[in-house]
Amino acid sequence: MFGVFRAWRRRRILRTHTIDEALWRRVSSRFAFVDRLDGQERSRLRELCLLFLHEKQISAAGDAVLNDEIRLGIAIQACILILNLGMDSYRDWVEIIVYPDEFMPRQEYRNEHGLVETDGHVYAGQAWLRGPVILAAPRIEMAWMSDGANVVIHEFAHKLDMLTGDANGFPPLHKGMDRRMWSQVFNEAYADFCQRISVDEPTDIDPYASQSPAEFFAVLSESFFELPMMLWQSYPQVYEQFVLFFRQDPLAGNRT
Repeated sequence: MFGVFRAWRRRRILRTHTIDEALWRRVSSRFAFVDRLDGQERSRLRELCLLFLHEKQISAAGDAVLNDEIRLGIAIQACILILNLGMDSYRDWVEIIVYPDEFMPRQEYRNEHGLVETDGHVYAGQAWLRGPVILAAPRIEMAWMSDGANVVIHEFAHKLDMLTGDANGFPPLHKGMDRRMWSQVFNEAYADFCQRISVDEPTDIDPYASQSPAEFFAVLSESFFELPMMLWQSYPQVYEQFVLFFRQDPLAGNRT
């Protein structure tokens, strides 16, 4: 019953609300991945953004400043991941919090020896299981550079990964995808990347991807949408798995 109501509510939002045309053109034109979309895909992305802005609460922490451009920019980057997956991929949570700068959450966790430690790392973004996405405002602005470093895409990739529980680099695969193939491709690519990082081999992919399979998935998701040719040239089998998972091919007809 709830699913029927949710579908009705979404149809009503799309019928009775809109995104200002000038605002949409101004913000969407900043992203190279939008330029690659055809007319139907851009319309679908715009509808998803409209639903996203109605279903998710974007709030500022401290003295962070939010405006319609920033909110729409977050929505566009979040929704490019689910362009062909749908809004239900972001189910069971509602909040995005924008911090004025990078932050130190001071979370406690139990280490491998059973001792409680405090996480003292500084973060540009976080995604909590069934909780909020947290983003640092300066990194949101940097996301518009389309240089392969995109904290918004990164954290929302974690959210997709978390649909099966804790992020582990193995999101829920679609019908027809091969779990063994996914595991083989990603395990081999991750091992290769970590080995390259261990010997300080130069790479166009952020070395942070070597931290864990979850970070490897999120960082390579950034590359898939922002620098797809680089990802395809570096790890073509990973790229093909992403095409199946995201149901998009940013390089369609342009692979050489």
